Amino acid sequence: MIFFKRKRLIIWLIRAYLKNHGRTVLLFFVAGLLSFLILFLTKDFFISRFPFAHKETVGLVGAYDVNSLPSFVLLNVSHGLTKVDNNGKISPSLSTSWKIEENGKKYTFKIKRDVFFSDGQRFTSRSVNYRFSDVLVQRPDDYTIVFKLKDNYSPFLVTVSRPIFKKGFTGVGEYKLEGLKLNGNFVESMTLASRKNKYDTITYQFYPTYDSLKTAFVLGEVSDAWGLSDVKFKNSTFESFKQVRITKNVNSEKLVALFYNTQDSTLSGSKVRKALTYALPDTFAQGLRNSSPFTPNSWARSESVNMPIKQNYDHARLLLSEASGSAKLSFKIKTLPQYEDSAKEVAKSWKKLNVNATVEVVDSIPSIFQIFLGDFNISKDPDEYPLWHSGQPSNITRYRNLRIDKLLEDGRKEVSVDERKKIYANFEKYILDDSPASFLYLPYSYKVTRL
Repeated sequence: MIFFKRKRLIIWLIRAYLKNHGRTVLLFFVAGLLSFLILFLTKDFFISRFPFAHKETVGLVGAYDVNSLPSFVLLNVSHGLTKVDNNGKISPSLSTSWKIEENGKKYTFKIKRDVFFSDGQRFTSRSVNYRFSDVLVQRPDDYTIVFKLKDNYSPFLVTVSRPIFKKGFTGVGEYKLEGLKLNGNFVESMTLASRKNKYDTITYQFYPTYDSLKTAFVLGEVSDAWGLSDVKFKNSTFESFKQVRITKNVNSEKLVALFYNTQDSTLSGSKVRKALTYALPDTFAQGLRNSSPFTPNSWARSESVNMPIKQNYDHARLLLSEASGSAKLSFKIKTLPQYEDSAKEVAKSWKKLNVNATVEVVDSIPSIFQIFLGDFNISKDPDEYPLWHSGQPSNITRYRNLRIDKLLEDGRKEVSVDERKKIYANFEKYILDDSPASFLYLPYSYKVTRL
């Protein structure tokens, strides 16, 4: 009985309230409904203008000054006259077009209009501040620039893909420099802020070793660790960590190789070097097998010449016996820390050839070595003149071959892409036959992200 009396009382109170305030309740209900509908229909407008903060801290390994920072960092801040894709194809960036004349000695670029630096200044031909030796620069108007080279140089279009900056690291890209911390001449950290939303920032932290970067990630100093050679951490791996995503990629900007000291008494003959090459594994756990000086995507790579070199102990033993008879060979492989496992794998394969190899880990490219297992940066242009030409100090194998020298010289002078393909097909054929190096793999690169 008491329950029903309370129920009637509550109903009576609600009726009385609605009688006195019903219009107000209805008005606020309709207003709320309309407000919700307006917000729903205009959410994209407000979201695009509301300054949501997005802060990313990326850890990288390497010692860089402002001028040698990785290209993917620089391209956030500015662009060059051209751009180059992963296949080496060149297309306009800050230019709209170009014309090559005088057999590759004259390059005329038309500049894009309505491009502005992050400080608001318009980008014109006067903004192009590349410093080239033996190059005459002319600016007929604000949107035309002409380069006259002393000698024809076919990789020039790749050279002008380098990002252009004003003083103070001011560029035309999507981000602008917000902060820079130096340790001497080297960049310790740099923060970039989006030009559209200043709360959207990327901070790059640079570390001397992979171990120090991994430790920084575990301690929370960085949210992302990029470019790791593996995901090991002490006695565990990042794969066992919770709230961590691991992305595995092939680093097509580096090629790992065994560099032979061609002036060494045992390695001076090409048959010994080829025998060692034929005894190598067909796969490496640390990267994608690549037995050519060019990447699979390079337009210069010749499929007719470059059949993958497969492990063949019989052929290796035949070459070795022709070169050294029954003498047992011993070598020392010097290698960088990140390639120690690969060096041990190579030594294990050579042992089946009755070749003894010991491994020594070094911190940098050694000036004296028999065999060095390291890497080299793959140019966006197939020109490998600095690495293999006998007149270059960067030719660490001390390799001398007049035929290779001539091909390298011709390759960087020829303007026609079709003719350059023929030149580099011959270069590839003869360099693989002579084997001043054994090309191993494109290393895997790991990105570890905290979720």
